[in-house]
Amino acid sequence: MSTEFLAEGSPTTPDGWRAATWACGIKYKDRDDLALLVSDGPCSAAAVFTTNKVKAAPVRYDMALLSRNAAGLRALVVNAGNANACTGPDGEAAALVMARAVETALSLPADTTFIMSTGTIGVPMPIAKVVTGISGAAARLDPANGLAAARAIMTTDTRPKHAALRVVLPSGTTVTLGGMAKGSGMIHPNMATLLSVVTTDAAVSPAALDVALRQAVALSFNSISIDGDTSTNDTLLVLANGVAGNPLIERLDTPDGAAFLTGLTALCQHLAQAVVRDGEGATRFVTINVRGARDAADAKLAAITIAKSPLVKTALYGADPNWGRVLCAIGYSGADVDPDRVVLLFGGMRVLEGGLPLPFDERAASDLLNVPEVTIDADLGLGTGAATVWTCDFGPDYITINAEYRT
Repeated sequence: MSTEFLAEGSPTTPDGWRAATWACGIKYKDRDDLALLVSDGPCSAAAVFTTNKVKAAPVRYDMALLSRNAAGLRALVVNAGNANACTGPDGEAAALVMARAVETALSLPADTTFIMSTGTIGVPMPIAKVVTGISGAAARLDPANGLAAARAIMTTDTRPKHAALRVVLPSGTTVTLGGMAKGSGMIHPNMATLLSVVTTDAAVSPAALDVALRQAVALSFNSISIDGDTSTNDTLLVLANGVAGNPLIERLDTPDGAAFLTGLTALCQHLAQAVVRDGEGATRFVTINVRGARDAADAKLAAITIAKSPLVKTALYGADPNWGRVLCAIGYSGADVDPDRVVLLFGGMRVLEGGLPLPFDERAASDLLNVPEVTIDADLGLGTGAATVWTCDFGPDYITINAEYRT
């Protein structure tokens, strides 16, 4: 088995996928704000959604759709600028109209279109504009439009997020996975303000795809945090159309199943890290490694607590080697902690051991943090549990972006 990332990869890089975009004028001027992604044949599907109890109309629609037709999806439509959340019965109706408009424009059966929306909450969806955009986009579907689709779904993102990779399965078939994501604020596990879709030409059963997705998400989209907030629309969808012709993957505990899972995890990690790198107002990409925890769950708990601490994140913006803020976050994380065993390192420099500060060069430590990519390592000294989480710093632009988001 081998895995290789492909240059300028996108959700249309796998065989059997086409995309198109349209400028509906939902919120943004002079840019496309609708993306349509279509498979040449029926797809197995799996998805994870926001755990926020306030769920947008498209999320509720999609959850019900998957329960009805996880083996026959054909299309995805995404709009930017309006979340269609907290919009009541009119929002529910708009979600259905979006799906049916795609199916009508492409002569697809009912219940074969997945929908996603992102943008401002509580504003009625301008459904007439969206339907016009769907009709226009349906007429210009092309595999070359994958990167345009990644741009069309952006909101506060400063750049599109997309990737693709090739996996040679042990059985001999080469399969391709591609994807795109949007998100740069309200990012935290389970899920965050992000939309993402992964496409593949591999043949995978819906059940195996669901298990693979959940395992991949645990090590990617559920291992990132920008600001500790989660939203109403968060969705990650995986679609497998089987065009590559590999023997159907029905279990992950097979050579082909394990290889597919490796590829899916790698792609999801790439997209998730791209979200963090584009964090609202961020100046640093931060990797937090926790080891020596009693178990993996405790390690993840400690790491994600460090990642979402405003005090840690502001210190990182100032390149301040304030180990006390990191140690405090570990202490209130809920993980088992013996302060007398904790070791902390900033950029590879040991700054604390046995719960006590070491004599270190503050200027040198600050220099290690005053770089675009920063690493914090913590050893809890209690066991073999380990986890890695990715985050970013808090800069003043984060406040500006979110203070003026609606106005």
